[in-house]
Amino acid sequence: MKPLAVTLAALGLASGAMASVPAPVALTSLITGRPEPILSEAWQAVGETGAPVDFRACFRTPLSLGLLTETFTVYDAAHPLAAPPDFGCYDAGRIGADLETGEAVAFLSARDIAPGVDRVVAVYPDGRAFVWQQPSDLAGTE
Repeated sequence: MKPLAVTLAALGLASGAMASVPAPVALTSLITGRPEPILSEAWQAVGETGAPVDFRACFRTPLSLGLLTETFTVYDAAHPLAAPPDFGCYDAGRIGADLETGEAVAFLSARDIAPGVDRVVAVYPDGRAFVWQQPSDLAGTE
């Protein structure tokens, strides 16, 4: 399987909203400190162009959590932000609770994708993954 170049037409956007999707999704490498692409598929995304913290996405990755945690930067201050109610694949409350219990692990995708905004990716052992963008001050990095 190879990284997918994602187009808006292939995303199945909720409510027809425009979304800026990383294609492919990237996580920040522990070695280089730069975002590096990972394998991803089955994207769904929602968000407003020009409003960076409105972006939410769901996807799957075949990469194991073990590989990811040994290779990429864990993001300890993840705070999933709520998505529109009709975006059914993304549940911020569940993702947040699962991050607290260790059921899922959050990674830094990219710092300052817009001024003061970080992109975060949470991954579950079964390959489910979720993306959101949050203000850096929630992570204490502003």
